[in-house]
Amino acid sequence: MNKLNLGCGEDYKEGYLNVDFHDHFKVDRVYDLNTVPYPFPDSSFDEIAAFHVLEHLNNPFTIMTELHRILKPGGKLHIKVPHFSRGFTHSEHKAGFDLTFPYYFNPSFTKSGYYGVHFKLEYLKLNYIAFFHLMKHMGIPAFTIAILKVIRVVVNFFAGLSPAFCSRFWCFWVGGFEEIEFIFKAEK
Repeated sequence: MNKLNLGCGEDYKEGYLNVDFHDHFKVDRVYDLNTVPYPFPDSSFDEIAAFHVLEHLNNPFTIMTELHRILKPGGKLHIKVPHFSRGFTHSEHKAGFDLTFPYYFNPSFTKSGYYGVHFKLEYLKLNYIAFFHLMKHMGIPAFTIAILKVIRVVVNFFAGLSPAFCSRFWCFWVGGFEEIEFIFKAEK
């Protein structure tokens, strides 16, 4: 298996090694993701998914270095994290993220900013609403969820025209964005 689903939670992915700190749902391996090095050899994975896990960990930059170590050259790292404008809405969140996060993994960034491992940013997207699957559990009616999905498409479209402007200014006019999504390629 050369795909890793890091911090899988309830999102068990077939064809992936599903790892999480908790064992109260289906996982392939229970592991404390704050403990590095991870129990995998260098260049083990073609792909790593880390959806809403990095913000729960003590040092995201240390974890990114570890993910770089275990990805194969050219491997894909797909991350979803809360956008900073959402605020700290979960009591275990330790960080919010913005458009500058990829800069720290680009060797052409300042010497004081570059974190020492190279990830090439392949994709970036702001998501205004990200957690439709949780809304039914919060008692939100299906009709309201359908309307929110339409609103998300419209807001995401305009946010995609200029994520930098949106992240800096516009998000405060329409409310915070729940999620920022990155896809990186490991450069080695």
